[in-house]
Amino acid sequence: MENKKVDILVIGAGPSGCVSASIAAQSGLSVMVIEKEQFPRFVIGESLLPRCMVALTEAGLIDTVSEQHFQKKFGAKFLQQDKVCEFNFSDQFTEGWSWTWQVPRADFDTSMAKKLQERGIPVHFETTVTAVSFHGADSVTKVKDKDGNESTIEARFIIDSSGYGRVLPRLFDLDEPSTFPPRKAFFAHVKDVNRPTSHNNAQIIIVDHKPGVWIWVIPFSNGNCSVGFVGEPAFFDGFSGTDEEKLRAMIASEANITERFENVPFLWEPRTIEGYAIATKQFYGDGFALTGNAAEFLDPVFSSGVTFAVESGMVAAKLASRQLKGEQVDWENDYSKYIQRGVNTFRTYIRAWYEGKLQDIFFAPAIDDKIKSMICSVLAGYVWDEKNYYVREHKRAVDTLAHVVRMNHSTAATAN
Repeated sequence: MENKKVDILVIGAGPSGCVSASIAAQSGLSVMVIEKEQFPRFVIGESLLPRCMVALTEAGLIDTVSEQHFQKKFGAKFLQQDKVCEFNFSDQFTEGWSWTWQVPRADFDTSMAKKLQERGIPVHFETTVTAVSFHGADSVTKVKDKDGNESTIEARFIIDSSGYGRVLPRLFDLDEPSTFPPRKAFFAHVKDVNRPTSHNNAQIIIVDHKPGVWIWVIPFSNGNCSVGFVGEPAFFDGFSGTDEEKLRAMIASEANITERFENVPFLWEPRTIEGYAIATKQFYGDGFALTGNAAEFLDPVFSSGVTFAVESGMVAAKLASRQLKGEQVDWENDYSKYIQRGVNTFRTYIRAWYEGKLQDIFFAPAIDDKIKSMICSVLAGYVWDEKNYYVREHKRAVDTLAHVVRMNHSTAATAN
């Protein structure tokens, strides 16, 4: 790659990077994408939320994804022993998309990156950032390709969508520890040969296995399924053997999934991700913005990762495009505080899950339909809808409801 000069340099070709690049290019700006890996490649984050569809549509990528015939997702099922709680996105409080997809990320990401290339947006794979320097808002990025060839890219703005690579945070010491305790995810893709034959047999399932430990089951349209356990590292220390033997033993320990996944073929050896929760000191700076996991990653329990990736990619690209065209842009209010509002809402629900408050609510004998619809909107990713009390007053609303549910349960138990 020769030394280049562009308006916007996007680091990372995942969902956030593809959305950013596509929207910026729609504004008539010159855009380049560099990606450290070669696609297709595996990455976690296989369950989208309906809110994702807004950004994919804005970026002109919705048809590209639709053409892949991924498994449609209309809601989610939560299980705890013999208790069941289902959320149907068509019942949500907020007006918006009532469905989305469950996607093997290798295929999902690759399809969008290819579409960028078809539109004439350069995407350079196996290209690593070695240094970045800013001169005012302008920047010079040094990169090295797979053959060791070095070059530079001059850009008027950088959008860092590098995910766990966190290029700019690492280079400029912007990383900040998460407030969540360290947790570990242990997972694999399997042949879903025992998938139920019911009409909703491809529904995503979240199993509350034991306090602090939960399981995801994400079926795909290709007949495979993603199965993973998440918990604090100590939980996994209780299992021995090879990684496959460990995961099979974990599966055998949960009655809700044992029969479905007993002796199913594993498509690859189980993998581990740990210490994934991360935060950042700032979401933007003079000449750059951080999007997706490069900005902050919370926890996979409610599939918020891709939602924040594409939402932040969409907003950052729009603001950067306006700024480069001479408009005044309020990055603090329109980007940092905006994204943080959504992050804070999801943070409340994630904390409530690990504290057991959400389980009390989900598996209560009855939940008011309006309240359930408001919570459903949060689970659908509509965490910026201030008309929703369970968004606007998220912590107070969840804590109060959990308290009421627990009091009712205590009263009923005493009466019996």
